[in-house]
Amino acid sequence: MGKKNKNKVKKVSAKKERYTKFHSDKPGTLNIAMPELPEEQMKVARADDEKIGKFLRFNKNKPVHEIVERREKSKR
Repeated sequence: MGKKNKNKVKKVSAKKERYTKFHSDKPGTLNIAMPELPEEQMKVARADDEKIGKFLRFNKNKPVHEIVERREKSKR
């Protein structure tokens, strides 16, 4: 067995050449980042988040009146 010639030009198949336009280089990791918003939109978004947070924190769904009555009866 002889040594390999490192300077030898590699053969590229015609099929590979034909379909290279369909294979684009894709990064291995996805970069998911929110777009930068102007100051006004940032303030609006922050206010909306605060409103939603307050709503979820303080708006507790009370149980239906029938369930409350049933509990009271069972405690007697």
